[in-house]
Amino acid sequence: MAKVSDTRDSRANSINVLAKAGAVLDALDAAGEMTPSALAEQLGEPRSSTYRLLASLEDLGFVAPGMTRGTFQLGMKLYRLGNSAVRHRDLRSAALPTMLELRDTTESTVFLAIRSGFEVLCIERIEGRVVVMNALLPGTTAPMHIGAVGKVLLAAEPPEFWEEYCAQGPLQAFTPRSITTKPELFATLEQVRESGISYSNEDRLLGMAGVGAPIYDHDGHVAGALAFSGPTPLVLGDRTETSVEQIRGAAAEISRALGLGHHA
Repeated sequence: MAKVSDTRDSRANSINVLAKAGAVLDALDAAGEMTPSALAEQLGEPRSSTYRLLASLEDLGFVAPGMTRGTFQLGMKLYRLGNSAVRHRDLRSAALPTMLELRDTTESTVFLAIRSGFEVLCIERIEGRVVVMNALLPGTTAPMHIGAVGKVLLAAEPPEFWEEYCAQGPLQAFTPRSITTKPELFATLEQVRESGISYSNEDRLLGMAGVGAPIYDHDGHVAGALAFSGPTPLVLGDRTETSVEQIRGAAAEISRALGLGHHA
């Protein structure tokens, strides 16, 4: 069994490596491209460890060979990650006013989410009148077959992705109303595609329901999912038609804010 001191030392070493990697990326960002020896000298690190760090960063796509022989520059993966971060920040900024209005209108908790691998990642949540402590929080993830935002994002992917999702393992049940079989999930996703609306009818939390809809970017691609959730009688049943109209209108408004339909 590892000692507490060993675990602490390992964590400290990992943080130290990350700090050095960040320093390398900052230096390359400022200089454009540098040789390993110049990087080692600037950072005050041994050349051997700088070479190893650069090799690891190159394997990950964070750095790449520079235009001048023997130099390194920032890799394209950082460019893609940066663009992704900007898109997500733009999505949240565009969605926030509408999310606040939707919360006030429905008195429900409103969620904004994106896909992260095989999970749904919450990037914003506006509390409603009923606060649910174990609902999806900003920065946390959840399975895609559970909840309204998850089904929206999963339905936006091709059927091949659905197969890959199911191949990850059994579909986890959160309540007796959760989807646990592939045929049921695929049928549900087809319905979401056809209607543009997803439902969470106590499949994540008993007594709680939600409705969701996709948000589109200026190119017509699904940029995220919007949903609101509250006690089942306030969202579904006699309220279903109104809830669908509210979530559809709010998602369309955010899509327009992202430039959908604004092509010249």
